[in-house]
Amino acid sequence: MKTVDITIDKLGYFSGKEVKLRGWIYNRRSSGKIRFILLRDGTGIVQCVFVEGQVPEPAFDLADNIPQESAVAVTGTVREDRRAPGGYELTATDMQVISLAEPYPITPKEHGIEFLMQHRHLWLRSRRQVAILRIRNEIIKGLRDYLDEQGFLCCDTPILTPASVEGTTTLFPVDYYGEQVYLTQSGQLYNEAICAAVRKTYCFGPTFRAEKSKTRRHLTEFWMLEPEMAFYDLNMTMDLMEDLICAIVSRVLNRRREELKILERNIEKLEAVTKPFPRITYAEALEILKKAGMNVQFGDDFGGDEETVISQAFERPVMIHRFPAAIKAFYMKRAPEDNRLALGVDMLAPEGYGEIIGGGQREDDLNELQKRLQEYKLPSEPYQWYLDIRRYGSFPHSGFGLGLERTVAWICGLKHVRETIPFPRLLEKIYP
Repeated sequence: MKTVDITIDKLGYFSGKEVKLRGWIYNRRSSGKIRFILLRDGTGIVQCVFVEGQVPEPAFDLADNIPQESAVAVTGTVREDRRAPGGYELTATDMQVISLAEPYPITPKEHGIEFLMQHRHLWLRSRRQVAILRIRNEIIKGLRDYLDEQGFLCCDTPILTPASVEGTTTLFPVDYYGEQVYLTQSGQLYNEAICAAVRKTYCFGPTFRAEKSKTRRHLTEFWMLEPEMAFYDLNMTMDLMEDLICAIVSRVLNRRREELKILERNIEKLEAVTKPFPRITYAEALEILKKAGMNVQFGDDFGGDEETVISQAFERPVMIHRFPAAIKAFYMKRAPEDNRLALGVDMLAPEGYGEIIGGGQREDDLNELQKRLQEYKLPSEPYQWYLDIRRYGSFPHSGFGLGLERTVAWICGLKHVRETIPFPRLLEKIYP
């Protein structure tokens, strides 16, 4: 019988058959005349059982002392076992070394976070980190699939930009052939031009903020999904935000239940994420904060502490709209009922995870937008192309930005966003 070369996630199709698996030694132990090896191959983990006398002596001896993370090829018969991880184990008949590992720095003992972050390139191999990566990927696929099904066109926007989107204090400057440009804070302004061509668009890519913050919610480089929609108002935008979040939470619950179990995530918290989400005004949010004993006044922006208090008042994500215009970006359209307010919205995740989406309706009046540039002391020249969108067939439009890492942190139930991306970029941390 020919030995079939497969991966661990396909074991269920080969019960009772001889197969070969290639992977890395995850763990090993001995019990009398039996050796047990946990083998991982990137698709799963399986227990390989080596019985003395049933495998070549070199392979049996190797199973007793092979270093962790050595690369090997194990041949054996697939056996169904409900007690085993994944429901199957391998009765080994032989093992060949592909590469012997040096003493592995990450051991079963407890390691501090600084040590683990210094060895992030190796820490990624753990079951927990792989589970997070798989959920992250599922969320990305879910976001793209949902928007694609709704008729959105994915269009890429520049990483190098000549102007600010979210304020000039958090820009990373870059020398561009003698001219100073910046790493993008958002693709939104370009999306506004694109939606005039295709009606509904989105970009998805890395964004950069030079924020000198060490909180558990901040990265200096993070990924954002940014839809922009022609002829959408604020309410339509909030409807889309709500539907999108429900779609990805449901998808993760349906397709990544095992990974959520590895992370010990409270599933009931996610199952409560159903429509409708509460929608409150900034003024109503202030009342929640004041009742909680927090000293906040009209015009104050909400930080992490305030967002936590507000979100803990609700089981579902909550949307706060109509913030003071003075604390929002120059492109926000003012509320028709009160010019002091902007038609913007922030969605806060429950359980104290803070803002995961920020967006709103854009100012579509050319004269008003020109006034805003002056009020915010922004140079008009880099924005002339942006003003052209209003000069040539202006139209109401809206959009938002979803921060992927914060969304992953919330859905996975993680304490810090540093675990949500393979190689996080933090203040004073660029290695590895």
